[in-house]
Amino acid sequence: MAKRTYPLRIEPWSAVRIATHGETCARAVAMRDKRLLARDAPALPLKGCTMSVTCQCMYRHYADRRAGPRRADAPTESWKPDATGERRVSRGPRGRRDPG
Repeated sequence: MAKRTYPLRIEPWSAVRIATHGETCARAVAMRDKRLLARDAPALPLKGCTMSVTCQCMYRHYADRRAGPRRADAPTESWKPDATGERRVSRGPRGRRDPG
């Protein structure tokens, strides 16, 4: 029976990081803590790997390339209501001041 292949679906912001195990080459150690977009990740073993025959590097997958918290989820400090109330002045229709 032939092995079935499935299409690989990569989300736009899905990311990978190279996870190293045991002895690894200097290139893998240098890239170990960098998250890369999955579509831009280099093939394993890495080019220039000195241990390509026994390479045990693998990809660790993440839903997003960003590692820290998202700014959209953080509480905002940009607008706080003033204790004295609303400071904007109503200028009437079409922004004109009331005559008087």
